[in-house]
Amino acid sequence: MNHKLLSLHGLKWNPFSPEVPSEALLVTPTIEHFCWRVEQLAREGGFALITGEPGLGKSVALRLLAERLATHRDLALGVFTRPQSGIPDFYRELGDLFGVALSPHNRWAGARVLRERWQSHMEASLMRPVLIVDEAQEMKPVVLNELRLLCAAALDARALLTVVLAGDPRLPEKFRAAELLPLGSRIRVRLTLQPAHPHELADCLRHALQKAGNPTLMTPELITTLAEHAAGNHRILMTMANELLDAAIRSDARQLDEKLYLETFTVPAAPERGRLRAAAPRAHVPQTA
Repeated sequence: MNHKLLSLHGLKWNPFSPEVPSEALLVTPTIEHFCWRVEQLAREGGFALITGEPGLGKSVALRLLAERLATHRDLALGVFTRPQSGIPDFYRELGDLFGVALSPHNRWAGARVLRERWQSHMEASLMRPVLIVDEAQEMKPVVLNELRLLCAAALDARALLTVVLAGDPRLPEKFRAAELLPLGSRIRVRLTLQPAHPHELADCLRHALQKAGNPTLMTPELITTLAEHAAGNHRILMTMANELLDAAIRSDARQLDEKLYLETFTVPAAPERGRLRAAAPRAHVPQTA
């Protein structure tokens, strides 16, 4: 934490950093409803999907969902970290997440042990274990199908696991391929993130500033300007705001306003070509007789 943020701007943390505490994240009604639906899904098992362009808030939605699920004492939660893995590493990480020693060279035994672990968890808690996979568009089709088959039981009448996949628009495109149609048809809960309206981005900024301890750090005019120039993208919004905060720290400005915005983001006009020629010294050419 930069101590100058505390002394000059009275902030508990940088409100525009990706590493803000969960309390600084704005829970919209859409995300709240999605998290509730996944909680219900965890009682039956199945697949959920979050999709959207980069920067629209998929990772934030996953963070909020993971923290909400973690409040259930009887729910086992795993977050998959290597979606690009092949089958052997896929089994290795699943075994690590759910506390099962697996041999990747014996997939039948590995699948049996995992399924027995999930079955016993269901009988003890009445809730399915939950697996969260971010950047799921990087998963190989063979791994996605392995995950689908691993979750199914009783001739596909019962799901042993709840899986939340999150990825950019390439992920739903994958489900249109013939080899992944069976998985795409099993997605029961969906959250499709769209570019935010300026007033939604302004609410997000105000919430971040209030939670960080200084709701007046930005002028209302600057909040409106940033929200209108962020192209509906939360990541772009926070990147611009963070750059303004850095500029304020360099100049010892106590408040971020539109003047600072213009000084930071306005590109100086290039001098005219004719003036450049006039300013350039002429080369000396010796006269000949």
